[in-house]
Amino acid sequence: MNASDKQFLSDSLKWMCVYVGISLTISFLVPFPASLVIIIITVIALSFIRRKLIMKKIGINMKGMSNTTSSRPYEYGHVKYFCMSCGHQHKEIACPKCSSKMKRIG
Repeated sequence: MNASDKQFLSDSLKWMCVYVGISLTISFLVPFPASLVIIIITVIALSFIRRKLIMKKIGINMKGMSNTTSSRPYEYGHVKYFCMSCGHQHKEIACPKCSSKMKRIG
């Protein structure tokens, strides 16, 4: 078993203990029907928090991922499109100057 496997196993056991500990605490303090709902909401919230921490550790920003789909499907981030016929920079499907639909990314 290498170091990354040990780290994964340790993290999994740690989070499992957190889930079980919080669930048992809620089930002892709150009566049954309400405790079940609270435990489900808590587990879902902890899953989102855990996912956010993992994504942050990896270096992925969730806000940046949600902005990748813009209202203009041909525009992605800070990409510039230039007409291949006249060289005019534009964001339309066809060039406003020469009506060519051929574009290059610059």
